Amino acid sequence: MELKDKRLIVTGAAGGIGASVLRELVAAGARVAAMDVSDAAGREQAARADAAGPGAASYFHCDVRARSEVEDAFGAAVAWLGGLDGLVNIAGIERAAPAETIGDADWDLMFDVNARGTLNTNQVAFPHLRERGGRILNFGSAAGVMGLPGCAHYSAAKAAVLGWSRTVAKEWGRHGISVNAAAPGMWTPMYEAHRARMDAETLAAHDRMMAGLIPLGGRLGDPDRDMTPFVVFMMGEGARFITGQTLAVDGGLMIP
Repeated sequence: MELKDKRLIVTGAAGGIGASVLRELVAAGARVAAMDVSDAAGREQAARADAAGPGAASYFHCDVRARSEVEDAFGAAVAWLGGLDGLVNIAGIERAAPAETIGDADWDLMFDVNARGTLNTNQVAFPHLRERGGRILNFGSAAGVMGLPGCAHYSAAKAAVLGWSRTVAKEWGRHGISVNAAAPGMWTPMYEAHRARMDAETLAAHDRMMAGLIPLGGRLGDPDRDMTPFVVFMMGEGARFITGQTLAVDGGLMIP
């Protein structure tokens, strides 16, 4: 059990990569506070992980856009955990629209969840990590590095996550806190929704493009097999000296 007795928070834990990460962290021995806004799914995922053990899990409602909710949820979670050793900030959303049609409401939504959510969760976690050090892993995206046509507002918000993570890694390193960003290339429900918006011709072209862009297998990875072992490593002692990086787990999609 690589993470025995580690005390961790995972946002966005009700489904997709977040649910997979939650299960694997508990399987590695950690105590994990699972957070989301989808309460029924979040409670179910936490209960499943807790029952499987050998670590433990409990669910806490948290809308990462709202500072007061983050403060309340993190306070309750840290009390249950008995302290905090790390944060895996996965909560995020994606929407598609041509760049020239993006309105203020859609732009604000992308930045409220993806960028402000990162600000809120990281800042609220900071005082709990400051005394003993710890790990923060924010979830960015290849879209924030390479751009994603049709998702300019999502790409911009994820680029903000990457810039924030690099900067606070420099500021908070003196406290023994590492801050990194993950750029996952995983087949998730969010990606399924993205595919569902394409017509047959566009989807076929997209799949041909992905086959050419991803050297390992020609398609996005499986969260259980390909993403969660990386997150376990990043929350453990082996990652102590890694900080300020955007770490792509994507089969080679982001190779320059």
